[in-house]
Amino acid sequence: MTQKKTVYQSLLDFRREHGPGLIVLLDPDRTEAREMAALAKRAQDAGAAAILYGTSFLTGNHYEESLITVKAATTLPVILFPSNSRQLTANADAVLLLSLVSSRNPQYLIGEQVVAAPVIKQLKLEAISTGYLLISSGRITTAEFMSGSPPIPRDKPELVAAHALASEQLGMKLVYLEAGSGAELAVPTEVIAATRKEISLPLIVGGGIRTPEQARAAVNAGADFIVIGTLLEEQPGSEIKTFVKSLHLS
Repeated sequence: MTQKKTVYQSLLDFRREHGPGLIVLLDPDRTEAREMAALAKRAQDAGAAAILYGTSFLTGNHYEESLITVKAATTLPVILFPSNSRQLTANADAVLLLSLVSSRNPQYLIGEQVVAAPVIKQLKLEAISTGYLLISSGRITTAEFMSGSPPIPRDKPELVAAHALASEQLGMKLVYLEAGSGAELAVPTEVIAATRKEISLPLIVGGGIRTPEQARAAVNAGADFIVIGTLLEEQPGSEIKTFVKSLHLS
């Protein structure tokens, strides 16, 4: 019997077959279910690699219902991007099991993960262990405030790279450099390049990316996947396909 391909393997295959990929982040606190479903469909039609689904601060009671609506609209992998263990559900394809390695707050380094582990096992949810690094972005983001974790200074690329390397040596599968939702400044290309030099893991970069040119610069610096989300909330007419095409320009 052929074993079903994991979501993680699908991401690796996408990178190998298509080059750098775009990932669209959907936030159920900021966007209605119908709008998220339409964005997911647009992302698929444009050639995106995957959908991330989650929020930094869950305020509504429609989280599960909205996820089901999104899943029905796309065949792309829908991956949970949770801020805590309350956002776990079997209706997704996988979950980024984030360890906030840039933090010194044990709750987000390992505490939430311990709470989540039995739930993930019970739900039979694929867990993709991810070294998650907050990078300073010109303002205090929700992720920074809620986690009580100051970001790594954006002018310290060697420090970011060391944290990413530790993530790889600890056995994680992805590294995610995050400027934060609605960030004023994207992760600097110098930081991306320094991180790429040190690790062999797939590298995700998100936060503050508002133009195809910024996305292309991040890819040229070494990012494997680019995440956009806030831009699509603020400018619903933004052309996702333009971002996808930009990732393949030299």
